[in-house]
Amino acid sequence: MTLATIVLLALFVSLGRWQWSRGEGKQLLWDEFAHASTTTYADSLPDIDTLPRYGLIRFPAYFDSDHQFLLENRSYRGKPGYEVLTPAVLPDGRRVLVNRGWVPFTGYRDQLPDVSIERHPPMFISGRLEELPAAGLESGRAAPEPGRLWPKLTSFPSRDELQTALGQSLPNKIVLLDAGAPHGYVRDWKPPGMDPSRHFSYAIQWWGFATVLLVLYFGLNFRKVS
Repeated sequence: MTLATIVLLALFVSLGRWQWSRGEGKQLLWDEFAHASTTTYADSLPDIDTLPRYGLIRFPAYFDSDHQFLLENRSYRGKPGYEVLTPAVLPDGRRVLVNRGWVPFTGYRDQLPDVSIERHPPMFISGRLEELPAAGLESGRAAPEPGRLWPKLTSFPSRDELQTALGQSLPNKIVLLDAGAPHGYVRDWKPPGMDPSRHFSYAIQWWGFATVLLVLYFGLNFRKVS
């Protein structure tokens, strides 16, 4: 019993410390997400891969409505749908992918939502820098559909797959379109993963298990002695 108690106690304490550490790391990301300031690039946008994640940027470009991607398996409040990735064309010809938000599933896989945009002159696009969403399992990935039809369905694509489908070079980061910006859909942006408080609560639960284990151990052993 003593050996089992020591092993379980060490496990519960270690799991609690691990969850607490994850919570602290996640809290830093959430704080960075919440307190980012906006930088406007009126003349030339630098390589966005050199800019910090979650940074807020504003730059001139126009949307290429003819070549868009629909990210499958993206839910919002329990409802299935897609996230719309649209290339933004900069004045120097470079392209940056902009996530314009979430649209609901139409109910038919062969009937895609209408995400078209009328051709417009360059305007200022504002948003937050983020990385492409990644699948938890490799089986959850699917490259953009081949052929000439657009928009292309895809699920957790890599940058190389997007570049191949588009025929253009792309940065690693994408832009999450601001909630108040035009040409967007549902945009309730949050850092990925669980809320930091969930990790902290899990840590307390593991440490609670450790406390209960000690109470049971000493309670049973003192009862035997008496």
